[in-house]
Amino acid sequence: MHAGPNCDAGLNCDAGQNCDIGLNWFRMDHWRTQHSHKRVVRNNPGIIVEMSTKQVEMYWDIGSTNTYFALKLIKPVLERTGAELILHPFNLGYVFRNNNYILMDEPPAKLANRKRDLVRWAEKYALPFRFPSEFPIKTSRVLRGALAMRQLGLEMQYVDAIFEAYWEKDDASIQNYDGLRPIVSRLGLTHDRFETLSESDEVRDQLIESTNRGLERGVFGAPSMFVGDEHFWGKDRMEFIEDELLRTRND
Repeated sequence: MHAGPNCDAGLNCDAGQNCDIGLNWFRMDHWRTQHSHKRVVRNNPGIIVEMSTKQVEMYWDIGSTNTYFALKLIKPVLERTGAELILHPFNLGYVFRNNNYILMDEPPAKLANRKRDLVRWAEKYALPFRFPSEFPIKTSRVLRGALAMRQLGLEMQYVDAIFEAYWEKDDASIQNYDGLRPIVSRLGLTHDRFETLSESDEVRDQLIESTNRGLERGVFGAPSMFVGDEHFWGKDRMEFIEDELLRTRND
């Protein structure tokens, strides 16, 4: 299950006006199935009209600073367009290692400018961002945890909580299961169940598959977002994403 809170944007009320297809005063219900994503409109007589639901797919890693901002900035876009957010964990560290890329080996002046720019973004959007004192961190347990939470219908809540912990509260302990325990408890799960799921062969294989699928689609960094086959990289691509959602609304 993916990103449930964003799926229902604009669909949680009764329509109190005439619609263009002549169904007056209808109630809208929305759900996802495993193989398709539909908004289903039902009126009182039981007539059903199916409309495709636009999706934004996001490849993410907890170690990506820009993913923190992207998760915040994509939400108004989803609300305005009625699109659904689909999350794909992406093992960025694995990709960097296989490309012999080490972020912290970049020139000190460039790294200092990156940090200053992040502060500008936080100030512009009034976000409680703070650069963590321990960076980078190991992320594979956190990523597998998201896939475990997906099975329990808690993926988005978990992702929001881990980004808040690391990028707002400077809590690097989330890279370990002991550090994740407070989040797991708040979401109503036992630690044992969460850790067993996260360490299962099934979830391990899912993370490998998610990362490899991203690479096949041309993902080279996070956040990487897709609307259909259009690939958008970075936190500053929200305007383009919204344009693409609106452009393809009636496709």
